[in-house]
Amino acid sequence: MRKRSIGKGIAVRDTILWVEDTGESNLPPMLCLHSLFLDGTMFDGFVERAQGQFRLIRPDFRGQGSSAPATGDIVTMDDCADDMLALIETLNLPPVHLVAASMGGDVAVRMVAERPELFRSLVMMGSSARGEPADQMERFRGLLKEAALTGFVGDYLDILMSIMFGATTRAKPEAQPMLDRWRTRMSLLPHSAWPAMFGVLERPSAVALLPKITVPTLLFSGTDDIARPPDWGQEVADGVKDARFTILDGVGHSPILEVPEIVIPQVLAFLAGAARAG
Repeated sequence: MRKRSIGKGIAVRDTILWVEDTGESNLPPMLCLHSLFLDGTMFDGFVERAQGQFRLIRPDFRGQGSSAPATGDIVTMDDCADDMLALIETLNLPPVHLVAASMGGDVAVRMVAERPELFRSLVMMGSSARGEPADQMERFRGLLKEAALTGFVGDYLDILMSIMFGATTRAKPEAQPMLDRWRTRMSLLPHSAWPAMFGVLERPSAVALLPKITVPTLLFSGTDDIARPPDWGQEVADGVKDARFTILDGVGHSPILEVPEIVIPQVLAFLAGAARAG
């Protein structure tokens, strides 16, 4: 019988993080780090497939999802990394497997580089280690400032959907229920989420940290990803020794949501191998 994931608020540093946890102390722990604009529920399908193999822990980042709102003007990637490291220690976890999407990867790189002894493997999807290019930063900064006045509605929501999901996926009839779910959720993002958005936008590069990552690493990038294109993923693969890199044709920024039937089995096979090696 599969164990139900239990959610609760956990005090970490100076905030409260909402954490879903299946809780099995006898299984290797896996920490799932979500994308900006989404939350830990983006891993629901993954959890269904992985239960019984891993203890699955899904925090919402500071100022996002069901976690406490941010108290400052910006939530940096270092803030999030420090929160997640503190969560690992609060839960007294043995070395964990990390599965990270988009901004989750920005956070994961910092975590593994700073405390390598806490980790057994790393999976990054639709992610990278570089900072935002100047022209793209200005364009996104303008979008965020304008959307802050109304929320993500109308054209702003359409732009956000095009960033988060590839054109090929958005054209698939079978993808519409998934897309409708996230379109609705992103249209309801509260103003308190904006500090986290600016933290991702203004993140410094972490490329220099990549050689410090020595755990088994698997990366996915989609050819339709306009936010973090495949050459950004290739940069991570080149910087991490023996990293495995997969390019997904016709997939955008959210591989685990767009093609779960491809991504989830590959991730589980990779993690099973890393668990045996560990």
